[in-house]
Amino acid sequence: MTVRRIQVREKVMKKNDELAADVRRRLTDAGVTTYNLVSSPGSGKTALLEATLERLDAEFPIAVVTGDVQTENDANRIARLTPRLVQAVVTDGACHLDARQVSEALDALDLDETRLLFIENVGNLVCPASWDLGEQEKVVLFSVTEGEDKPVKYPKMFRLARYAVITKMDLLPHLDFDVERAVSYAREVNPDLRFFFTSARNGEGMEEWCDFLRSEVGSGNYARGSLGTS
Repeated sequence: MTVRRIQVREKVMKKNDELAADVRRRLTDAGVTTYNLVSSPGSGKTALLEATLERLDAEFPIAVVTGDVQTENDANRIARLTPRLVQAVVTDGACHLDARQVSEALDALDLDETRLLFIENVGNLVCPASWDLGEQEKVVLFSVTEGEDKPVKYPKMFRLARYAVITKMDLLPHLDFDVERAVSYAREVNPDLRFFFTSARNGEGMEEWCDFLRSEVGSGNYARGSLGTS
């Protein structure tokens, strides 16, 4: 008897990459700069988005796709700050978003009226690292309430990211978190990471972050893309 082994994961990943390439083409054609925000749970992705929308939503149109395991809580928080549609993707237990979900979310958005798109991934530093969503770049967040060695514990995510945001900097005086050590660990994994140091609560670092986004949207860096980096 002959046994045929079907590589299910390889087929699923291949299909995802094909869909991601299509998502990337749609976003590039529409001139939409797109970032996939990734982090462990509770690192402050939603708070960063809220603070960003408060500062930039009146300057240019921003769309948001949020991913969560069960609720639409994050989407509801963000929707209070923008008149535009916020797409909530509930994964029903899956630990990451995939390109199909993002593609379907884009169907409900007016890409011609969008300049900047944030994809808020499910809180997880393992699974999302393997799934290309068609984004321009990954932005990895980790907070001062986490260990400085997050980058070496989850190297793939930090290797694939282009930008890193250390969040909750307002709590630094109350913790033993060593910022220089955290940056050093991250640059062991990815020497090219650009860092932002922020607090959504008191606004620390938010102007630098928003100036970066202004420059990216203004320069049309969506055309650069990140095809094949995942």
